[in-house]
Amino acid sequence: MTTSPAPQRGGASAIETLTLQSGRQRLSVLPTLGASVAAWDLQWRGQWTPLFRPWAGGSDLYATACFPLVPWSNRITEGGFMHKGMHYPVLQNRAGENYPIHGDGWLQAWQAEAYTDNSVVLTLNSEQYDGDPYTYSATQTLTLHDDGLEIDLQVTNRGADELPFGLGLHPYFPRNAATRLQSRADGVWLCGADPIPTEHTQDFPATFDYNRFAAVDFPADGPLVDNCFTGWDGVSRIDYPDRGLRIEMRMENCNGYSLMYRPPGLDYFCLEPITHPIDAFHMPGRPGLVDLQPGASMRLLTHFKVSEL
Repeated sequence: MTTSPAPQRGGASAIETLTLQSGRQRLSVLPTLGASVAAWDLQWRGQWTPLFRPWAGGSDLYATACFPLVPWSNRITEGGFMHKGMHYPVLQNRAGENYPIHGDGWLQAWQAEAYTDNSVVLTLNSEQYDGDPYTYSATQTLTLHDDGLEIDLQVTNRGADELPFGLGLHPYFPRNAATRLQSRADGVWLCGADPIPTEHTQDFPATFDYNRFAAVDFPADGPLVDNCFTGWDGVSRIDYPDRGLRIEMRMENCNGYSLMYRPPGLDYFCLEPITHPIDAFHMPGRPGLVDLQPGASMRLLTHFKVSEL
């Protein structure tokens, strides 16, 4: 494992990069930048080939290759949530967003606690960051196996009260006209312009259905997808015929939810393994959220397997 400074655009400081290399894979991690991934590459056909979209530099987590979502995923409306008769406020945390998004772990510096040539353990202790109600500890273990990357994300409630928790990952995958995706779903939450869910349907809008392999590249005037899908079986496959590669994303403890972000006209898309839908805090039954007593934990285990087509 090597440690190297990565330039931070727009400033004189540097963001530390930890680089693992095992076999034909290389993984670069940014512990202090929200425990994000800078790059995951494969030595393939005589060159290093990106499997995640590489980090663009700078301090914006949305420019990285992947980052953890803890202690919840996606957006929360109404300025927070009610739990056992108490209102817990949650503040907006990103410019341009109408609602707080993706928890607060991605906004904090994590520590590299242990590492080998093929694995690193990143840890965070968070105490009501920026006024959030959550006090927790989190670990993210990233391991390069012979067949790909494993990300093990865990959170433990360290606060005095029971609270609802959720987890997710935000990987960015490259795409072009040849890229194909297969990801099972039995329905999708339609959204308003926010985009907050407005209704659930089993009638997929045009180009939203990936139960069979379909293109993920659309022109600049194509439809945006920023929606939660239901009925996911925890396995998605991305084929790159032009590179002769397949990436299989497998969420081991899947409970049926995935989120897709497919911006029109750009060379990437996101397919997020998540434990709960967008704004589950205000849905009947709070689907997917886990009420953690003090000291209790939950886990999201995801494998990204790469193979030859």
